[in-house]
Amino acid sequence: MNYMSADEAMSLVKSGNSVFFQGSTSVPVILQEALARRHAELRDVKILSGFNVTKGVAPFCKPEYKDSFVVNSLFLCEDQREYVAEGYGSLIPGFLSDISKLIRHREIPVDVACINCSPPDENGYCSYNIAADLTQPAVEAARIVIAQVNKNIPYLYGTAMIHEKAITAAVACDDPPIDLQFGEPTEIEIAIGTHIAAEIPDGATLQIGVGGIPNATLNGLRDHRHLGLHTEAMTDGVFRLMQSGVIDNSRKKYEPGRSVASLALGSREMYKFIDRNRDCVFFDVGVTNDPAIIRQNPNAVAINSAIEVDLTGQICADSIGEKIFSSVGGQHDFMYGASLSEGGKTFIAMPSRTLGGHSKIVARLAPGAGVVTTRFQTQYVVTEYGCVYLRNKNLAERAKALISIAHPDDREALDRAAAERFGYIYHRLSMRP
Repeated sequence: MNYMSADEAMSLVKSGNSVFFQGSTSVPVILQEALARRHAELRDVKILSGFNVTKGVAPFCKPEYKDSFVVNSLFLCEDQREYVAEGYGSLIPGFLSDISKLIRHREIPVDVACINCSPPDENGYCSYNIAADLTQPAVEAARIVIAQVNKNIPYLYGTAMIHEKAITAAVACDDPPIDLQFGEPTEIEIAIGTHIAAEIPDGATLQIGVGGIPNATLNGLRDHRHLGLHTEAMTDGVFRLMQSGVIDNSRKKYEPGRSVASLALGSREMYKFIDRNRDCVFFDVGVTNDPAIIRQNPNAVAINSAIEVDLTGQICADSIGEKIFSSVGGQHDFMYGASLSEGGKTFIAMPSRTLGGHSKIVARLAPGAGVVTTRFQTQYVVTEYGCVYLRNKNLAERAKALISIAHPDDREALDRAAAERFGYIYHRLSMRP
């Protein structure tokens, strides 16, 4: 490979280029820093990235760099959130599975792809599967590929591989992926996880996210049998179920016998477990998030979260009012794909209240809030107070069900709002024996 310093490698970027940076816990920060050092000589460099886990604000996100770098986030995270909120960047909305296609078809152009990959194997192939998600289509579309060749990146199997000869410039480094440690779930998270676990049958194939509620749900599945994994993020919670044999992928139809994901984020113990583990396979989101593929697995289960849910079952998961917080990500892909699966179930799981004490079940979404999952798709909604099924209910019945799992102190106000909105049909529900 053509090894050089980070500054030499990033000198290949020209004004007006679109530059993609790999995400997850494998953000090539050394390359980001080198690009930021060129702010005085560059103009209108468009920065593209997806789900990022970093230790601070992205190096190019400084107001004084606003004419040098234009942030076009594909999934807004903490490293760029405030910069976008201040108006120096923006978000490109899109279902994650579709964004993969938009990059491949150059509707979202990528001139330079910056990745974090393993050293080459005996055949010259480097793995960047720890974040295959949007990285694979970006690498395929780019004219220039700049790689941090990192001896601490696990070598993972799947399609996200690049031959050393296809790397334009290489920068040697040994930065390990960020070690993500999650504390024990709270009582509220345990209650939510228990409600969800009770609805998941043996033999189900899981899509599950990151954090306290997913971890609590996975803890509740320790006595299940023959579970499968087809998800975006492989985490410590699923890795433990793989270790114990609860996840054996024996009932899956797509990639039977193997866990499927598009990225990995967790502890170093997990990274060590998946390194050169042929029971795990990683694909880009054009595969993992394709509803036509998701539905192939019987009893597909999708577990996602929300910022707000209104009384009709509309799910806001990407914004706080008008302020963009994240994006649609894979929520729609998996909610739709799992709903088409034979025996499939989809869950929106959240505490009944925010940390500030505001109800997350609301009469109406906040002005400007985005609808990520429509009321036509919502199945189960879960809080610490219970689990309700909305799919077969009319609007008034949905409101009644959702109010039953709201925080007790919020139910009276929500009940008044529902009565005002839905009228007699709602009052009739209270008259039923």
